[in-house]
Amino acid sequence: MARLTGALATVSAALIVAFTGAALAQDKPVELRYTTGAPPKTPWVMQLDRFAKDVDEQSMGKMKINSFINAQLGNEQDTMQQVARGRIDMGGFSVAAAAALVPELSLTSLPFYFDSAKQQDCVYDNYLIPYTTNALAQKGVVFLGWTHVGSGNIVGKKPYKSPTDVKGLKARSAPTKTGAAFWVALGANPNPLGITEWASAHQTGLVDVSDAPVTYYVPSGLGKIAPVYTRTNHVDSGGIVVMSKVVYDKLSADQRNALQAAVGKRTAAQLRAEIRGFEEKILELHLKNGGEIVTLTPEERAKWQKALEPAWPQIVKAVGGNAEAFFNLMEDAKKKCGA
Repeated sequence: MARLTGALATVSAALIVAFTGAALAQDKPVELRYTTGAPPKTPWVMQLDRFAKDVDEQSMGKMKINSFINAQLGNEQDTMQQVARGRIDMGGFSVAAAAALVPELSLTSLPFYFDSAKQQDCVYDNYLIPYTTNALAQKGVVFLGWTHVGSGNIVGKKPYKSPTDVKGLKARSAPTKTGAAFWVALGANPNPLGITEWASAHQTGLVDVSDAPVTYYVPSGLGKIAPVYTRTNHVDSGGIVVMSKVVYDKLSADQRNALQAAVGKRTAAQLRAEIRGFEEKILELHLKNGGEIVTLTPEERAKWQKALEPAWPQIVKAVGGNAEAFFNLMEDAKKKCGA
């Protein structure tokens, strides 16, 4: 009888340990690795910190975002591929990085394509989401929403007031066919590099000139190496927040709802406004640090536009695949959105 009692006690203790372990496992929050190339002290990181807090609140502590900023997990193109494969859970990227999976998305960065920020935002928010969602889903990626990168301008060690000023130079291009074709149209020699390589490429003389968003240009240190910022404003690049479909499909309905609720707390319009508002503050800081800002006259900017707009058909052709259909979608959307 004593042996039986002892055996029962042992079984009971084992069951208690098992049930306690299961309960603890259930209580442990789901941790999601979020990657971004954004440097510290930028609005992108501020937005990410806020998003992580929103996810925690919406899930009542059952989901946690682990942030990896400043390309800690690799450059944008590589980490976008890792998200598609389920090796990284989610991330915030430039649309140029998303073009590693869906090349035609790079056409949103055609130089001088949109007539205004209002038109661009209308096209993105009202006409590009279904296409982008479906195209990324075929690559194993869930589209969560738009964010923003910012206005692209020309940077180097001297002013570039005319498109002929860059002819023959070594140029850092986005690692997309659209990015390379931009420089080819200007007679420069493109070298496709990820954002984490920009500063070192200028420092070593690998490139002479780049186009860069100001929100990255100063915080990354590139502004100290290539201190002259020529405001062509030839593009206002979009950003995108995505998640691995493999990871998303493993979440419970409640977890998905919490994630979507966290995304929905901040509209794309709000995120864009924060980035755009930050640009002028960053330019002021650049001047204080000894940098130079060159503002083009309307006539000078028109020369850049005249040199680049005719390249649109060649860029669309170079991208290939579904590029023509996507370009036509953007053209129709522009007409519907107006100027």
